[in-house]
Amino acid sequence: MIALYLSHPQVLQDPAIPVTQWALSPQGRARLTAPWASRITRVFSSPETKALQTAAALRPDLPPEIHDDLSENHRPHYLPPAAFEQAADAFFAHPATSQNGWEPAAKAQSRILQAFHRLSQGLTAPALFTGHGAVGTLLHQALSGHPISRGGDQPGGGGNLYAIDLTTGRPLCAWTPIESWIWPA
Repeated sequence: MIALYLSHPQVLQDPAIPVTQWALSPQGRARLTAPWASRITRVFSSPETKALQTAAALRPDLPPEIHDDLSENHRPHYLPPAAFEQAADAFFAHPATSQNGWEPAAKAQSRILQAFHRLSQGLTAPALFTGHGAVGTLLHQALSGHPISRGGDQPGGGGNLYAIDLTTGRPLCAWTPIESWIWPA
């Protein structure tokens, strides 16, 4: 049995709107056609708009179960792209401390790992977790037994996923673009 963790694809960035309320861009929405989605029987989602829109695009017939602890690392304000990348580098490089007021990586990792274990317990059919790149990376690293590092971060743009073997609790693959992923045999 597997679960998929999917980061939302591209969004419309607007400094006047809280990051948690950003919507998917037309490019991001266009990427959300996946033949494998019909196999999903349960969807868990971050409450952030972009994650909810991702879940709805893939399985419009299956309302997502919304969980606050699946949210992205908490960030108090918008940063322009170059400043964001610097802050993300510091977030992964110094996981025990807050960078720019962000939730520390170690705290975000503990939160997402506990949520994943709690929500995946007892799953008997394929499930989808729709969320975000940073906490998705932190979850992958925790499940793989790797230290927190930006080296395992998803490719730019979002819309990447990985499968997790629910029997072993280990990832079956690295981040893979949604368009390239194939259900394991």
